[in-house]
Amino acid sequence: MTRLRDLARSYWVVIPAYNEAETVRDVAMRARQQCPNVIVVDDGSTDGTARALAGLDITQIHHEENRGKAGSLQRGFEHALAHGALGIITLDADGQHAPEEIPIFLTASVNAPDVFLVGIRPRDKRKTSFWRYGANRVADFWISWAAGQLIDDTQSGFRLYPATLLRNIDLAEGKERSFVFESEVLIEASHLGTSIGMVTVGVAPRRGSRPSHFRPVYDIAKITFMVAARLLARGMYPAGLYRVVREWIGPSSAEGLSRTDKLAKSSRK
Repeated sequence: MTRLRDLARSYWVVIPAYNEAETVRDVAMRARQQCPNVIVVDDGSTDGTARALAGLDITQIHHEENRGKAGSLQRGFEHALAHGALGIITLDADGQHAPEEIPIFLTASVNAPDVFLVGIRPRDKRKTSFWRYGANRVADFWISWAAGQLIDDTQSGFRLYPATLLRNIDLAEGKERSFVFESEVLIEASHLGTSIGMVTVGVAPRRGSRPSHFRPVYDIAKITFMVAARLLARGMYPAGLYRVVREWIGPSSAEGLSRTDKLAKSSRK
């Protein structure tokens, strides 16, 4: 436990927030209990998100205008890297991700600090909306194909980005690319030779009255166009398709996750 607390000091947590006044304080407080370095990027909120964070021992970055999730993540990354972060854990401000699960990522990274870790939500917990779940599964297949490996929950925002990856990646971050960035970075990481691992995390229903910023049809369409462009640039990447189809019809993703969980368990010893 002491080793994990010491490790947490070398990592930063970045929480992008846009109009999350009802939930952001609780999420930030709980994240601060797991990691001393917490950044909340207030992305031009108009509902009092900044006021909700008053008095907390965290770093706040404020955008005068909304720049989208990609822009918020990039600002948080820049600040954390400038302060020597070994890795950066991201989670959403709406209460769906449990900050108490941050140690899962830290534990898994002990023996594999350069692995890009994605928090995979149980499929039955993701099926809150037929259309949203279906759109996410379509995105999972396309992004996995372009990355050349099966990634079971490509739209999860609960992740650990190693600093080695962030220092070597250069992706566009405009407002219209908000949710495209989180998909494209998986593909780019794979092409750069960064290992992508998966850890099992929970997911809670959205809290507060604000609807999700993610638009299943519109945002998935944009992600699909991005992936299609990537695939065309690589001649449709048949080797990546072969690997993904083989994994898709082979061992279940649950078995794949159990192998990752073994890595996390072994690092606790």
